[in-house]
Amino acid sequence: MAQQTSDTRRGGAPTIAQIAREVGVSVPTVSKVLNGRSDVAPSTRARVEEALSRHRYRRRRVAPPTPGVGLVDLVFHRLGSTWSMEIIRGVEQAAAAARTSVILSELSGEHRPPRTWLETTLARPPVGVLLVASQLTPAQQSMLSSRAIPFVVIDTDGEPPADVPTVGSDNWNGGLAATRHLLELGHRRIAVISGPADMLCSRARVDGYRSALAEAGVDVETDLVRTGNFEVESGYSEGLRLLSRADRPTGVFAGSDMQALGVLRAARELGLHVPDDVSVIGYDDLPIAQWAGPPITTVRQPLAQMGSIATRMVLDLAAGDAPIMRRVNLATELVVRESTAPPRRGSAGLAEVARDSPR
Repeated sequence: MAQQTSDTRRGGAPTIAQIAREVGVSVPTVSKVLNGRSDVAPSTRARVEEALSRHRYRRRRVAPPTPGVGLVDLVFHRLGSTWSMEIIRGVEQAAAAARTSVILSELSGEHRPPRTWLETTLARPPVGVLLVASQLTPAQQSMLSSRAIPFVVIDTDGEPPADVPTVGSDNWNGGLAATRHLLELGHRRIAVISGPADMLCSRARVDGYRSALAEAGVDVETDLVRTGNFEVESGYSEGLRLLSRADRPTGVFAGSDMQALGVLRAARELGLHVPDDVSVIGYDDLPIAQWAGPPITTVRQPLAQMGSIATRMVLDLAAGDAPIMRRVNLATELVVRESTAPPRRGSAGLAEVARDSPR
């Protein structure tokens, strides 16, 4: 007790030895927990973690990471899409410039890393962690922070705590620009196929869609607002449902380029021509968008740049340098190609256009 009082008087942070004495374990046991070793009883590990968190223990870095040494752990909720490849490209470029390697982790579609991921990460501690469309629990954040492992979130799936650095893009403005484009072409029955409703980027794009319709005095038809999962299959299945209607929309805003490809296939199978019978607009501006038939009008999201900025940010944090901004929100840009055009007379929904037109 006298030792703790003395340290407190000096303003010293708790040491591993103090944590060990408080919990009633050996110093090597605390060290094993900090290093993610598996040979510690779960109950003991929990007691040590609780003490580390309560004391806000932070492992001291003796020096910044040496260039060419160490790893950045890039964690995706789901891998395999062209979207993820664009982010990987940006991360790899920035890491290579810093002579740092990148390892990939995949969470099988989950947005919260499991305990097994955390144990593996602590066992081979990276210089930093990048989480894509995923977030850590407060306990997981505390565990990484106590080991001096910084983390940055790319394209967050929800609103992160104020102290968590994030890099994303202006999804609301992207949804607004896409829908405005269709409105300016003369479309009034415009459907949207969003991504998962529990992802912030999906909700923001739909909010932009709603705002553009309200701005133009067009009511939002709830049955034209559909939810998918950003994959081709959801664009195809929702596209079939929307375009099979007698009062089908003349324009479809898809939440991703992959969904837009699915809508193109649905239109083709129903005997509809894009863009004469229905205009389709995507999101992301993946390389495949310009090679589709027809090339897809889309909202360009700077995915590679997002990955590159996040990597530089996490490496700066690892070196002990505070980022200039903890929230980076990059601009999006409408890219007009051949999948959008004015609705032709006789298409579904043209009655509304005719009524709005001067006589």
